[in-house]
Order: sequence, then C-alpha cells, then structure tokens
Amino acid sequence: MNDKFLKPYNASETEDKIYKIWQDSGFFNPDNLPGERKEPFTIMMPPPNVTGVLHMGHALGITIQDILIRYHRMNGKKTLWLPGTDHAAIATQSKVEGEIKKKENLSRHDLGREELLKRVGEFAQNSHDTIVSQVKKFGASCDWTREAFTLDEKRNFAVNTVFKKMYDDELIYRGYRVVNWDPKGQTTISDDEIVYEERDATLYTFKYSKDFPISISTTRPETKVGDVAVAVHPEDDRYQKYIGQEFKDIDFCGAKINIKVIADESVEKDFGTGALGVTPAHSIIDAEIAERHGLPIVPVINEYAKMSVGDERILGKKTVEAREIIVAWLREQSLLENEVVSKQNVGTAERTGGIIEPLPKLQWFIAVNKEILNKNGKTLKDLTKDPVKNGEINIAPDYFSKTYFHWIDNLKDWCISRQIWYGHRIPVWYKGEEIYCGAKAPDGDGWNQDEDTLDTWFSSALWTFSTLGWPEKTKDLETFHPTSVIVPAYEILFFWIARMVLMTNYILDEIPFKTIYLTGIVRDAQGRKFSKSLGNGIDPIEIAKKYGADAGRMALIVGTAPGTDMKIDENKIKAYSKFSNKIWNATRFVLENTAGFDETSKPEILPAHQEYINEWQTLTKEITKEMEEYKLYLVGEKLYHFFWHQFADIIIEECKKDLNDSAKYTLLYLLKDQLKKLHPFMPFITEEIWGLIHDGKPEKLLIIEQWPA
Repeated sequence: MNDKFLKPYNASETEDKIYKIWQDSGFFNPDNLPGERKEPFTIMMPPPNVTGVLHMGHALGITIQDILIRYHRMNGKKTLWLPGTDHAAIATQSKVEGEIKKKENLSRHDLGREELLKRVGEFAQNSHDTIVSQVKKFGASCDWTREAFTLDEKRNFAVNTVFKKMYDDELIYRGYRVVNWDPKGQTTISDDEIVYEERDATLYTFKYSKDFPISISTTRPETKVGDVAVAVHPEDDRYQKYIGQEFKDIDFCGAKINIKVIADESVEKDFGTGALGVTPAHSIIDAEIAERHGLPIVPVINEYAKMSVGDERILGKKTVEAREIIVAWLREQSLLENEVVSKQNVGTAERTGGIIEPLPKLQWFIAVNKEILNKNGKTLKDLTKDPVKNGEINIAPDYFSKTYFHWIDNLKDWCISRQIWYGHRIPVWYKGEEIYCGAKAPDGDGWNQDEDTLDTWFSSALWTFSTLGWPEKTKDLETFHPTSVIVPAYEILFFWIARMVLMTNYILDEIPFKTIYLTGIVRDAQGRKFSKSLGNGIDPIEIAKKYGADAGRMALIVGTAPGTDMKIDENKIKAYSKFSNKIWNATRFVLENTAGFDETSKPEILPAHQEYINEWQTLTKEITKEMEEYKLYLVGEKLYHFFWHQFADIIIEECKKDLNDSAKYTLLYLLKDQLKKLHPFMPFITEEIWGLIHDGKPEKLLIIEQWPA
C-alpha cells in the first residue's frame, strides 16, 4: 500500500497534479485515444462570455458535460469536447466603456474605434485566461488543442461566408423599421435581450384637443406628438361615424399633428376607451398597424431618449421631463380626463439596464418567413421547427418543446445589426451608389465598410460547425458533426439553441446536435438567485479550493434533473467532501487488507460474497441504462448510496469478520469497479487512487479504462 494512504485525502494537493497528468497524456484529444474508435461522441461547450468569471451555473454545465464525455470515452467512443469562449459584444464593450468612463472620463468616440477595440481585446484576453483556468479547475477534460473563440479569424471568415450566402439568397436585407433601441448602450437589441421590470406607471386618458371627438389612453403622453392616427375596432358602434375622418394641424403642446381615424381589428374595443393613439415611430405594434394602413412614420424621440420635435417647452428634453410638461399642459387645457396609477412591465436592456426606446432605424435583418431557394418552399422558421417536431432533435426535459415551438411561431424578422464597434463587422462595402457584399473586402480603392457589427448570436449560431473548420470540408467536420448533445441553460433556448438549429439546417442541411440537455438556475438554500446585493454568491473556484472539485461536482449533479432549478449551499458541498474522505478511507482499508493478494487467480466465491457482486452488477446495468438516458442525477445518487451505505457500511464490515480469499477478491473487485463508475462524477480522487493502485503507470490511467458492462 502506498504511504499516501497513511494521511487523510488532500484535494488541494491532488487536483492540479492530476489535471496536468491528464493534459500531458494527450487523451483529451480524440486523435490520441487508444484502440480503434469509430463511433464519435461530440459536445461543443456553450462558450462562456469573456466578461468576467465563472459562476455556479457554469460549474453545473461543465460538470454535466464532463460526466458525459468521460463516460463515453470509457465506453470506447471517439470523444471530442471542444471548448471555447464568446466575445459577448454588447456586454464586453459596455463593461470596458464603463471602466474607461469611470477612470478617464472618456467616451468611445474620444478614444476612436482602433484604440477602443485594442482595449476591449486586452480585457477579453485577460478574462479568457481566467475562465480557462477556472474550467480546468473543475476537471473539464476538453480538447484544448481545438479551442475556439467566436471572434477569432476562422470564425470571422465563417460568419462572413454565411452572411454572403444569406444575402445572395435574399434572406438578409436592409430596411427602415422600428427596432428595440438601447439609449444607454447606443445600439439595437433583439426582443430576446429585453428584461421586463415591473414598475409604477400612470395611465393618462385625454383628448388631443377640445374639438377632437375621441379620448385615448397612454402611459407615455410624450410620444403623442408623433401620433398619426387613432385606431378603433371596425365593429365598435361608438366610433363608426368617425372612421375615415382626418383632423389636421392639431396643436398638441406646441407640435402640429395630423390624425386620421382608422378601423383595425387588432384594437380591443373593451380595453380602456377602445381607441388607440397610433405612434408608428415609437411602437413596434403601432408600426405594424401603420404598415397595414399606409400611414407615415414620424420620429419624435432621438437615440439619446430626448425629444426631437416640439417648441422650446419639450424640444431636447428627456422623455420623462417631456411627459411631465405635456401632462401639465393637458391639465391647463382641461383635456386630461383621468389618471390611474398601476403596475406596468417596462422593457430594459439585459446587458446595460437602459430603458428600451422603440425607434425607426435603418438596420440589417434576416427574413424568417421568406421561402428559401432550393429548400422545397421552406422558410427559416420551418428549418428551425421541423427537426424538433419530427424527433431528429430531442429536448430534455421534453416539456420545453412547447415553449420552443411557441417562440418560433411568434418569431419576427431578426434584426442582426448592432451600433457598437466590438464584434464581427457587417461584410458590406459602399462606394457611391455601389454596394458590395463578400466574405473578403473588395479590390480597389474608395470602398467604405458598413460601420455596424453583427449581433453576437449570429456568430455563435454557427458554433457547432464553424469550430470544426467550416467552410472548409475538414475531416473534423465529417467525423464529429452533427454533434451528440448540447448542454445550455434553459434561459438561452431561444437566444442561442434555436438559432443554431436555424443556421445549421440552412447551411449544412443537417441538425447541429441530437439532444438538448437543458440546465436550470442554481439558487441558494432559500431558493433565491445568487446576487451581489444579497451577498449570497458561491464562487465555484473557492469551493474547489476549500472542499475539492469532486465535492462541488457531486453537490451540483445529485438530485438535479434536466431543466429544473436547484438549491445549493456549502453544507451540501461539505457533505460530499466527507464522501471523498469515505472513499479514501475505504480504499485504504481494502488495500491494507489485500496486500499481496493475487486477484488474477479468481478463488471460489462464497455465496454471501457472490450476492454482493450480483447486487453490484445489477446496479451496473441499471445505471448504464440511465447514463444513456441522461439521468445523471440518479446515477450519481445511486453510486453515492451504494459506496457509502452498502460497500463501506455493510460489505466491508461483513468481510472484516473473515478476510479469506473470497472476501479479498470481492473487496478488490467492488472497489475497482466502483472507482470506474465514480470516475465521470468524481474524476480527481478516483484517478489519484487508481494511479496509486497501479504505481502511476501512464498506460493505466483511469480516464481511458473501460466502463464496466
């Protein structure tokens, strides 16, 4: 027995050493695995954003992926787990800009594009290095030789190639439409990146003027200087006689407005006054009404959320100030009929917290409802929905399929341009009236590239195939795609997963992955989200240092079914660190009491001992089936209970009474078999013990041992 077993198990002294042994072995790379491995098993790591450090949610995802990749590696598969990071354009640039403003009182425009990009790049690299070290700390056995970054040169060429193809297929177009504008971040954002916050709001009911016949209600009177119509339901008897009438040159707090009464079935006649003031420039819903009725778009708010029309009372004022001024004017003119304070969901930008201002902008869009050339009349919506609908892609848990379909059914054209500098720049160039779109810049002088960058989700939507060398026809792409499983948080099912299905099906005519294993939110013991304000955060790296990564992994996985939120605290993690000690101590007893025993010469096994072996082999079949079904949470729990309560508490105690050859064989067989089964869940301690049993021979690494059938 190795002298190390004379001391308690020390995770902090073991884990970094073991990780280096794995990396030096080269077995994270599928090309270096022993034996003939034909069947691939592939996972693309959901790339963490280069905006900071990992949290417990990341640790959960890494744990699940590593369990799966280790299990399939031990099952003889050609396993590839490809790591990477995401440039997270808006979040990363916002963070760096905020720091520059705070420390130097400079804006990005003061610095210029080149200097800002240099600083953002430095920040992203430092953040990347921290993230990689953290991922390794939790035992991730991914192939670092194939690591990718969503903004690196290879990914940029793939992004430009896809853009060019979609442009040529007339799926990408430039249009003047109302978009979600973030005045704080100075960029557009998608519907999915809006966070709604419940706030107090006042609903004002009033008329535009004393001789206007219809009352309207709004929480934003400042936008009414941009109204062009009042919409009523075509079957609302109260307003029938006004439909089609126009009221011109109405003086509304110093702004001249022209209002036409129109009939539209989208209006709810029983809500409020049953009449809707139509502001096409500052409401996506109103813009759709205006498009149906051929109404003009009149912008009245600028990119800084300030009024761009009106007299000296409101011109240049912030929207909130203008609202107060207009409400005061309505009171003075005796036009205000009612005020009701109620709760309202206010849209804010997920990355900056700025209040969203719908604005008309010239932007780039992807047409999701347009029939695609040579795709049998299919649209991008169809390509996103069909693989899940026909069972090619399975979502775990499956009840998220309904949510997935609902999102696709309500999907509108995707605005893909962003008014920031960090990111993939739109691959379109202008020279006078000429427009050029290409994967590479055009030849000749005088061309100016589009200033905007692409939505980050555009580049990350190509993740499963751009990381394997596409647009080149590489051996990796042929071998490892479609991938086997993707393990994202359910929060990004629409942000990322659906868009990957859309892009991969469009580009490759195949699915990006066969299974979507959704993780839930990791919460504290009281069920609250971790937050700085509550001071309840748990740093996964500190946990690894204090209790060992194995304990953190077990605490995260046991009892955590796909798609469900989980509660965790240090007590749960501490309990699994005691399990590590239990494994260590039980191993010491077995090795101490079987020293010199030749297990290759199988003795006659006594009936009682055979019963223990049979029980374990039955459990082995059960948990192997559950591993294939992605029920990792059950397997972890069953392995824990068998080792502690059956093997340590009962089998060892019974065998102690008479340590004959049958008992010794049974103890050694069960110990080694359990170490193999526990390895995907607790890789560090199991590899350490395995190495000590086999005198540290490199060909005897547990990471490449065969999973017991």
